[in-house]
Amino acid sequence: MRDDHEEPGTDLFTDDLLPPADTDEDLVDELFEGDRVVQPPPTPASKFRRGLGKALMVTGVLMGLFVLAYAVDLIVSAGDVPRGVTVAGIDVGGLTHKEAESKLRRELEPKLIEPVRVRAGDVRTVLYPTSSGLGLDWPQTLGRAGHQPLSPYTRVMSFFTSREVGVVTWTDAPKLEKTVSDLAAAQLNRQPIEGNITFRPVEGTDGGVVPAAVEPRAGQSLADVKAAVAAVIDGWLSDGGVEFKVNVSPVKATSPGVHAALAKIVVPAVAKPLVIRGEGKDATLKPDTIAASFQFAARDDGNLEVRIDQGKLRAAAQPQLKETETDGADAQIVFVGDRPAVQPSKDARKVNWGLTFSALTSTLAKSQDRELKAVYDASSPAVSTDAANVLGINEVIGEFTTSGLSGPAMTNVQALAARVSGAIVKPNETFSLGARSGPRTAEAGYVPAPVNEDGTGPVVVGGGVSQLATTLYNAAYLAGMADGGHLEHDHYLDRYPVARDVKAIDNNGSPVEMQIVNDAPTGIAIQVLPANGSVTVRIWGTKRFSVQSVGGDRHSFVPQPVQAGSGPGCVPDPGAAGFSTSDTRVLVDVVTGTEVRRETRNATYSPRATVICA
Repeated sequence: MRDDHEEPGTDLFTDDLLPPADTDEDLVDELFEGDRVVQPPPTPASKFRRGLGKALMVTGVLMGLFVLAYAVDLIVSAGDVPRGVTVAGIDVGGLTHKEAESKLRRELEPKLIEPVRVRAGDVRTVLYPTSSGLGLDWPQTLGRAGHQPLSPYTRVMSFFTSREVGVVTWTDAPKLEKTVSDLAAAQLNRQPIEGNITFRPVEGTDGGVVPAAVEPRAGQSLADVKAAVAAVIDGWLSDGGVEFKVNVSPVKATSPGVHAALAKIVVPAVAKPLVIRGEGKDATLKPDTIAASFQFAARDDGNLEVRIDQGKLRAAAQPQLKETETDGADAQIVFVGDRPAVQPSKDARKVNWGLTFSALTSTLAKSQDRELKAVYDASSPAVSTDAANVLGINEVIGEFTTSGLSGPAMTNVQALAARVSGAIVKPNETFSLGARSGPRTAEAGYVPAPVNEDGTGPVVVGGGVSQLATTLYNAAYLAGMADGGHLEHDHYLDRYPVARDVKAIDNNGSPVEMQIVNDAPTGIAIQVLPANGSVTVRIWGTKRFSVQSVGGDRHSFVPQPVQAGSGPGCVPDPGAAGFSTSDTRVLVDVVTGTEVRRETRNATYSPRATVICA
């Protein structure tokens, strides 16, 4: 607007009259150009104030909305399970506790009757929860889930995260421990099984067999029952089951090692019979016989060692080749018309099984030409016919007879006499009564009898044979032969000379050794003649000595004890005192008549109790 008094062309506001541009008045003054009002341009300060106001307004609106949403969420979800919560992998977040329990029961209760998978070493088995004392505690499980959090941050983050709280179980601990222990004993624990090979007979074949591998398997035992129980409690509801720790007992052989022995050695060996060609007759070893001879041993390198018991193969083949063998026999003295005669010796011809089986392993590996050739050994007898003829056995050089035998004792003396009579003892050899008589058994003709020759002592098989031993000793005594060792009876028997008796059997029925040494330059032969309750022994040879016996005095007497007995089994016995004595043998040369030597033997006899029967 103009003033009428102003000069034309002059503005009311001039540059000289304008206040500084940064004054507050400039922000509110209006400029007029003609009829148009001009707004001054915004300054940075005004822009900031306007932006800040808008930001505060938006923030306020958002905070209001957040508070409203938080309040609504808190009100709506009050009493529910917090969002993001899972129980045993089942989402129950946001549900009411009642809904959560219903869902958990629906999805978890079937697992209560499902078997729990158990792994223990290489064993896979199961146990059943309901019979093992396992169950779920629903109130405590839901209690673990907790209640709605008040923290806004926690509530917001629950939309993006989950929280597994797991289930709370109840356990009947003694019942579960017993279940685990029983499971270990029945299925988990086992002894190691070493690799082996077995054979199954094939029906309808002549000794055919089929070999099969026994797979090696390490032994194992449950390491800790309580730890296993804890593993069940912790993991019986998991999909993967539970695992028990075990102690392992390793084995040596491996499965490849077993199968290698089976394929390379055993299968070819039992595929066909093996024939042993003898002289005039053959022996056949069938596959089942070959299989029975195998022995297997696991080695540290994992392989299976195969051994062959040649003794079993020999036992099967020898009877088949018996006709091809010849038994040897020493020359013996037989008595014809009460005179000695030489019974010729025989050479032996026997299969040498060691040499025969030398190629056994390589032959068993063949599919054809499965044959071995029997190898024979010839052997000469210890006493040949010629040797017997030059032994100088031509006269009786010692003879002795004892009597008083009867019943079973006589039977036993006759059985022993059959084995002793005819024996030849070469110069510098020793005759052994035990070796010559062999086992004194019922199969050899011996019968039960009182151990002592007079009918006293316990009853044993072979009782009474000491009488023959005593008779033989005295015949050798008179023949001038050397004593190789013997024992006197425990108690003196008056049917024998003192200090010249021999015990050949003890109270248990075991043999007691007696030996005679032929120290003469010529041989001797023994002749035994049992008859009519007596037994006579003659020593044949070449006479060197005449023999005298000088008995010693009895001394150091020990009175016999007295025992009272009763009942039908009681046998009265007068008994005898014990004492010590001696005997001296005087040897006189038959040619010169001079004394060669004297030999004294001391003997002590224990007292024998007097038995009085009531």
